[in-house]
Amino acid sequence: MPIPPEDHIFVDDVKKSFGQTHVIHGITMHLRRQETAVIIGGSGAGKTTLLRMLIGLERPSSGHIWVDGEDMSALDDYEMNRMRQKFGMMFQYAALLDSLTVFDNVAFPLREHKKNMTEKEIRDRVVRMLNGLGIMNKEERMPSELSGGQRKRVGLARALMLDPEILIYDEPTSGLDPLTSRMVDDLIEETRAKFNITSVVISHDMASTFRIAHQAFLVVHGKVIAHGKPDELAFGENEEARNFIKASGIAADRIRRVDSSKGGTAI
Repeated sequence: MPIPPEDHIFVDDVKKSFGQTHVIHGITMHLRRQETAVIIGGSGAGKTTLLRMLIGLERPSSGHIWVDGEDMSALDDYEMNRMRQKFGMMFQYAALLDSLTVFDNVAFPLREHKKNMTEKEIRDRVVRMLNGLGIMNKEERMPSELSGGQRKRVGLARALMLDPEILIYDEPTSGLDPLTSRMVDDLIEETRAKFNITSVVISHDMASTFRIAHQAFLVVHGKVIAHGKPDELAFGENEEARNFIKASGIAADRIRRVDSSKGGTAI
């Protein structure tokens, strides 16, 4: 089927069940190239299951997920591994390996997937990426010696090591204080603009959604009940979307998108 060329990911009427439990009830989403899409919703809405299907860790019970015009449901395990290399994953709390230094955490994907690289090439690439993300001279530090914001940047450096086209962020501001959360928003937008990344963010942070989203999708009970620019959800005709955003307590009319052209705030 023809896929709109601006769609980096097209989720086409996807459903997912585990036995008799129906989790995703026919979701359709157009995730456009080099934009940030934020998927919001309460606990148990189906966001995590949707995320796992996007990166190929779960297969839909029915429907299709198209990435760069390829139908992921038609791929065998070998082809799925190739497809997964288009994705980088930024885990909640950064998920760094506590027993490894900053350098070894970031080098890990290269050592696993780029066996032809020398240690010098790996070191040069790791240091260049860390410096580019504002982490200077901390290669030999342990994760426990970093601030929360620094750990996020190290986790992002690791996610970028294999030059992904798409970055998935799982609750990137969870557990952070408001100031650091806003700095992480800046980082997400800087990264999208600098590396021409398509960003998909799973979040319950409504302030963050308004600061980074080109489009937002509200998932309730395994269905997308509203989508569009955050302002369209907050002030549009969908009453459930308006009430969801209102219940978050944010002043939606006072929050503006991050402007990547003005540079970011160092963490």
